[in-house]
Amino acid sequence: MMERQVRDISYTLLPGTDRNTTDIVIERNGQIVVRPPKALTSEKVDAVVESKRLWIYRNLAEWRDLNAAAVAREWVNGETFLYLGRSYRLSIVESTETALALKDGRFLLSRSVIERDGVVGARRAFEAYYSERALERVRSRIRYYAPKVGVEARSVEVKDIGFKWASCGKNGALAFHWKCMMAPARVFDYLVVHELCHLIQRNHTAAYWNEVDKVMPDYRERKAWLRKHGAGLDL
Repeated sequence: MMERQVRDISYTLLPGTDRNTTDIVIERNGQIVVRPPKALTSEKVDAVVESKRLWIYRNLAEWRDLNAAAVAREWVNGETFLYLGRSYRLSIVESTETALALKDGRFLLSRSVIERDGVVGARRAFEAYYSERALERVRSRIRYYAPKVGVEARSVEVKDIGFKWASCGKNGALAFHWKCMMAPARVFDYLVVHELCHLIQRNHTAAYWNEVDKVMPDYRERKAWLRKHGAGLDL
């Protein structure tokens, strides 16, 4: 991994792969990440980035517009939190069996969590809640979609993976961000199919998207939803 600069464009250059094309991605934090074929020198990658300058400008501008509406969270009664695309209000209660529960259409957060650890503790309770349920759901959806894609995931985990929604390791291990649990079910399914198809094509070429299309013909709509609303899936 290397940081490079082409005039006013800074980007992260990842190690080359066996792909035939250069993949340029704007991550959720606005970082530009480039993964080229092994045969391309750093200077040739710079030239590719330069040739994509207008595309990069346009997508960075869109990213800024989308993130202007990022969540400013308040940890008080009545604040809303997303769970599988639906909004649920928060109630801070005197006692619960667990730090956080979803019951009767409300998130119930134990007051002791706030009193003991403040916002950090409340955030940690939500992350743990989303993580546990996301792991259950992603395993279930993989069991459903993996045979349709024609692959088998070696392992799956849910964790904070920074500014990625999900990832596919070289050994076939899949990882999903706990924030995926905030997305609508159909978008959650798109993320699962997206990573499963990377077990066949480890790139974002036309061949890769053809694999996604075979299983999920309306993936473009789901992908567009995530691009437009992804900044709001946060604590």
